[in-house]
Amino acid sequence: MTLAATPGASRWQGWLATAARLVLGAILLIAILDMLLGVLLRYVVSEITDLFDLPNVSFFWVEEVGEFALCWLTLIGAAAAVLERTHFALAVLTHRLPPAWQQRVDRFNHLLIAVFGVFAAIYGWKLCQLNATLVSPGLEINLALLYAAAVAGGGLIALYGLGVALGVLTPRQVDMPVGPN
Repeated sequence: MTLAATPGASRWQGWLATAARLVLGAILLIAILDMLLGVLLRYVVSEITDLFDLPNVSFFWVEEVGEFALCWLTLIGAAAAVLERTHFALAVLTHRLPPAWQQRVDRFNHLLIAVFGVFAAIYGWKLCQLNATLVSPGLEINLALLYAAAVAGGGLIALYGLGVALGVLTPRQVDMPVGPN
């Protein structure tokens, strides 16, 4: 992702472009360590406790941590994919348009993406409020934290989509293969 060549582009825009990727890396590391720990507890520690007739080690929480990590990873990853241009795109007609019209279509598409992000954030917020009194069964974590991923992801999708639509942010350029003219 690069910044648009607008005068006065500041450092916060560069930070904004990489923040989602840094958060994704941290969540991915947590998810990998959680999965490895789950396998270790299930297949190694359980066998050892059975062999020596020790009390069982509870590992029910591993699945909950994995579910929370997967939810956050998916929704923040969807936002990062807006700038990385890794979402599915189908260029059937746009490659035949003049470059100025291709840019207009691209900006309009990103405006629609931003609107989708706003809806995701709004309904994620409603889910947070609805589930604020509920807790997860194993770790007893407030379930609003789970649904806050939709608020964060939707907000980032809206922010990135609007940034591209307004020309403040420039997504990664991708060469689209085109068929015969």
